[in-house]
Amino acid sequence: MSECLDLVWEDTGTSQELDPLPSIAGSPIKGIDPQTPIYTSRIVLTTYPGQAGVNPIPMNWGHPNPSVRGPIVASRIASSLKLRNATGAHGGAYSIYRALAIAIRELDANHVPNLHNTEPVVDIGPHPAWGDPEKIVSMDPWGHAVKDVFAKELKEGIDIRPTIAITKAHMKLMEVEDLVKRGKLTVDGKIVVNAQGDLMVTKGAVEPVWYLPGMAKRFHVDETTLRRTLFEDTGGMYPELITRPDLKIFLPPIGGLSIYIMGPPEYLSDPTKKLTLRVHDECNGSDVFGSDICTCRPYLIYGIEEGVKTAQEGGVGLIVYFRKEGRALGEVTKYLVYNARKRAEGGDTAAAYFLRTENIAGVKDMRFQATMPDVLHWLGIKKIDKMISMSNMKYDAIVGSGIPILERVPIPAEMLPPDSQVEIDAKIASGYFSYNQAPQDLETTKGRTWDDINH
Repeated sequence: MSECLDLVWEDTGTSQELDPLPSIAGSPIKGIDPQTPIYTSRIVLTTYPGQAGVNPIPMNWGHPNPSVRGPIVASRIASSLKLRNATGAHGGAYSIYRALAIAIRELDANHVPNLHNTEPVVDIGPHPAWGDPEKIVSMDPWGHAVKDVFAKELKEGIDIRPTIAITKAHMKLMEVEDLVKRGKLTVDGKIVVNAQGDLMVTKGAVEPVWYLPGMAKRFHVDETTLRRTLFEDTGGMYPELITRPDLKIFLPPIGGLSIYIMGPPEYLSDPTKKLTLRVHDECNGSDVFGSDICTCRPYLIYGIEEGVKTAQEGGVGLIVYFRKEGRALGEVTKYLVYNARKRAEGGDTAAAYFLRTENIAGVKDMRFQATMPDVLHWLGIKKIDKMISMSNMKYDAIVGSGIPILERVPIPAEMLPPDSQVEIDAKIASGYFSYNQAPQDLETTKGRTWDDINH
């Protein structure tokens, strides 16, 4: 017979404090009896403000002093459980794998990261936007510096985790090697380090951290509606979105972003230096596997090429890569759309390009670029000299956030993959930036069939 579980909705003012989490804390994970309970039989489904055992660390989002702003604490280990000031879990979409690792006894639920030698390889900020509660609402501007700015709290045993990491790397791409061989990029030993086209870059990874009042304002909804929708349409994953209005921080289980910097990172915040930017949304089929139905990998490569050139000319290049696969609709939806396009009566036409997506997903795009500029403000960017993008939504979001863009650059025609003209013409017709006009009759732009290898 299975163990009986006590399901408890903690009531406001109850005298019963929260239980520390795992009952196997401190036990060796390897070799442990798999039948040994990880938790007690009592399940706390949610908490409420003011109940016994709930004492969140104050959070003053947007304060320029990190000590006054306060650390973000989402950990549920015993030393931090009662101090949590955030809903959600660290790791973004990977938080689910962490839970799985605990369930199969590969990870101690009370494990705390050893942050020795993990500090960023370059200094980022602080910048003025870090002290503005409305400029950055989707990431923690101090997320890379917790080891230093919250050293006191860490020493006290509070589990505060970085949400940003910054390192260095060599990047090798066959297209960049080809650009070097053709003389379009030169070897300088610093950025393009050799004849194989290896690039020296500074790169960073950012996990999402949402300040809910700021997110609601950014998207022009009230905070209560935002919280309710996040609760309802994730199957009730985080009840504290509803029961804990005092917790203003949410760590959502979604993908984050990466940055790749070519040239000195400090130039990003120096308006006297030229900056070339490519903001790119994930496309696994093209970026990784080279699918020719869209322009994603060629445009990404072009952004890298132009960023390298700007860096070699004394400026800096930046690639921001968001995990928003399939316009944030997901890869399954994207492939369903591909099938609908290729099987459509009359063929795969630019006229029906967005309609096919709306028929399946109900919306043509869920990337919603309103929070995209946050990372640019975090980096201290004041202007963009050259933006490698056709997207009007990205342009409007960046300029609307107060960062001017001096030049927009579409993908060169010679870089278009064989089956991507449907996408390009549909986007130009809908308002995307281009040097060219879309055909008046979008029905004339047709993609190839699956079996048409000579298209």
